Amino acid sequence: MDVIYGLAHGFSVALLPANLLWCFVGCFLGTIIGIIPGLGPAATIAILLPVTYNMDPTGGIIMLCGIYYGAKYGGSTTSILLKMPGEASSVISCLDGYEMARKGRPGQALGIAAISSFVAGTVGVILLSFLAPPIAEFALSFSSPEYFALMLMGLALVVLLAGDDILKTILSLLLGLWLASIGTDLFTAQPRFTFGQTSLLDGIDFMSLAIGVFAISEILMSISAREKVRLVTIPKGLRNLLPSREELRACRFAFFNGSITGFIIGVLPGAGSTISSFVSYGIEKAVSRHPEKFGTGVPEGLAAPEGANNADTGGALLPVLTLGIPGGSSTAILMSALVLWGVRPGPLLMTEQPDIFWGLVASMYVGNIVLLIMNLPLVGLFTQILRIPLYVLFPIIIGVSIAGAYSTSGSMFDIGLLIAFGLLGYGMQQLRFPAGPLILGFVLGDAMERALRQSLTMSNGDPLILVDRPISAILLALAALILVSPLLGRLRRRNTVQAS
Repeated sequence: MDVIYGLAHGFSVALLPANLLWCFVGCFLGTIIGIIPGLGPAATIAILLPVTYNMDPTGGIIMLCGIYYGAKYGGSTTSILLKMPGEASSVISCLDGYEMARKGRPGQALGIAAISSFVAGTVGVILLSFLAPPIAEFALSFSSPEYFALMLMGLALVVLLAGDDILKTILSLLLGLWLASIGTDLFTAQPRFTFGQTSLLDGIDFMSLAIGVFAISEILMSISAREKVRLVTIPKGLRNLLPSREELRACRFAFFNGSITGFIIGVLPGAGSTISSFVSYGIEKAVSRHPEKFGTGVPEGLAAPEGANNADTGGALLPVLTLGIPGGSSTAILMSALVLWGVRPGPLLMTEQPDIFWGLVASMYVGNIVLLIMNLPLVGLFTQILRIPLYVLFPIIIGVSIAGAYSTSGSMFDIGLLIAFGLLGYGMQQLRFPAGPLILGFVLGDAMERALRQSLTMSNGDPLILVDRPISAILLALAALILVSPLLGRLRRRNTVQAS
């Protein structure tokens, strides 16, 4: 009952006119930021942090958190319409979301993304409200071996992303792992694979890689195919731009899968929404009756990762508010904001400063409703992007891509990388190499290596530490099961054919 009373008090705080205004401002800014590649919620929160110094702490944290989860809503727009992911967590939405848009269903894709984000985001906040203390204690049991095993399981899911050619999928994954290793070794401070380029000492920027491999390569493919008109017919009327009941019914498990997977992985510091979106997509494909259709415009293939991406928000805020442990750059800045306001995140935050804790939690319920109301009417407006002629749209995409790559570092070298990765993506499409595993390997590679080396340091070089710990052993067993599942499926089909 304490939770019910806490939520009642939180809504009395969140529904104050001033706090409602800050919630709307944060959600609106977050949506715009999510649409613009390169900026991201972490950078925006950091930029606006000085503006909030003189604000009421409750209103300030409500606005900053609105930016945080609002950006996750907006991030799907360019991924679906233009195959231009603004963040790593939006990459997986390109697979089925963009294919739905190409088949003349951009409105349905945006609608599914918005509804899935609302459902999973709300579930994430509910779980944050009721399960905060016990789940926070569970997250503390994760150390380097557990993180390595979790990321290895994420890499194992690449076999579920594979189409007919698993070899090409694995080669794409290995290329991503190699690209992640470029830069300065954190343990020895020695340069690796920089080829004498000082600009590579900090590693490869994700924006240059993702936008190049997806957006620029798609433009090159369209040019090489000599497309003169956009082969997308957009139906008129809001009813025709929203998902049908059949599509929503098909996404029922995807909503549940994305909500639970996103929240659980979001609780783990350092895991992030990228892993949760890939894992939820892999789970959805594994349980689907038609896994071969994933990547061709399946609604469930969009709903699951979008849900996980947004449920991750509630999970990521849980260790920050209850333990004072941030799991990523955005939550680290949010915690810094609380400290600057004299608020101490931790187990006593709920009782000592209920206005801030419960006011923030209640505002997230309100914010999810605001974002749904804000995004669904904009579906028709966003889909008009696909009516723009290619000779006008392509220069706009290239300009935005260059701006996104340049804005993260201010280096012309990253623009060169953008072009190089655009050519790489074009070559991969021509040779039918999937791009998703490359991005997954790049995103997880650095953190996975760090977790492995830290684990070996903890055990004085003994690799058995990875199987001596129960959680790590379970995750490694799941990874092994995922890896052999395609082989078991082939054996089952072969036995079926022989029996018939």
